[in-house]
Amino acid sequence: MPNESQLPGLVSQVLWAAFALGAAFGAVAQRAHFCTMGALSDIVAMGDWTRLRMWALAVGVAVLGFNTMVALGWVQAGDSVYARPQLIWLSNALGGALFGFGMVMASGCGSKTLVRIGGGSLKALVVFCVLGIASYATLRGITAVARVATVDQAVINLPTGQDLPSLLAHGTGLAVPQAAALLGGLIGLALLAWVFARPEGRSAETLLGGLGIGAVIVAAWWVSGVLGHLAEHPVTLEEAFLATNTRSMESFTFVAPIAYTLDWLILFSDSGKLLSIGIVSVIGVIAGSAAVALATRSFRWEGFAGTEDTAKHVVGAVLMGVGGVTAFGCTVGQGLSGLSTLSLGSFIAVAGIVAGALAGLRYQMWRLDQAA
Repeated sequence: MPNESQLPGLVSQVLWAAFALGAAFGAVAQRAHFCTMGALSDIVAMGDWTRLRMWALAVGVAVLGFNTMVALGWVQAGDSVYARPQLIWLSNALGGALFGFGMVMASGCGSKTLVRIGGGSLKALVVFCVLGIASYATLRGITAVARVATVDQAVINLPTGQDLPSLLAHGTGLAVPQAAALLGGLIGLALLAWVFARPEGRSAETLLGGLGIGAVIVAAWWVSGVLGHLAEHPVTLEEAFLATNTRSMESFTFVAPIAYTLDWLILFSDSGKLLSIGIVSVIGVIAGSAAVALATRSFRWEGFAGTEDTAKHVVGAVLMGVGGVTAFGCTVGQGLSGLSTLSLGSFIAVAGIVAGALAGLRYQMWRLDQAA
């Protein structure tokens, strides 16, 4: 257990590790074209399931990795925000739907926005700023008041954490590590079997994107839940997870951290504004994406096509900021980090995101038909 004088060094290790993992995420996503919205768009427009198999591979790897760590006793799902006993099902569903529709309007989710910034998109930079403001307002501002007073009131209090291993253990008497090994293994291997059943699931790009992103999610859980975990903080004498905004174990998510990044940039001179895993991961994704874009000579400046294009992206960014915070995560936060814990709320949020995205894609097709 570190003493007080050793804490700054440990915090620095956690932050540098999170930055490196963020850079790896950005580099892999840029090179492999990893994108949840793009995966759904490919299916709707072309019937091509390749990128969805890449996303499913990432989920499968994350599920296997996280639940292996639970089985080994390294981490507990209940230490994350995703597996609390309070199931806010309506917030998960409605927030997910808003986020899904918004990411179609904004040409990508929060992580894709960061990747596109690294590739030279000024459109994505505008989305980043608007998403951050809307996210912060939904965390602590005007839309936060509305969120807490409405959808957050629909709560189901469960007898244990809402992750499936904890629920299975509660109902059967199994130990949680055993339940995690069982369910994590079954679900993770089933996803991998579906991915590898088709040739496109075994392509180099699919393997790079799926295995790379999934491994980064697992590694981020280890950084926060093992490296940055203190059973007893030397100052407060309480359990602590270092350099986190939620004071819980964290992996990657890209809605609230964008808000915290804007807050840190704007109030940089305030000594109370400290770097966190979320902030450095945001910066890391942009840096990793930019490095690959420059190395492959794919970096291109990109601006808005016109007023309608600008309005569409701004509206989409607002919906993503409000929806992502309401749902407790985005396509990465709930779709990868949350699903890796096998949380009920994450399954609901992802279903909402997919429904919202499909509605957004249909709306865009209708708009094109009207214009024609």
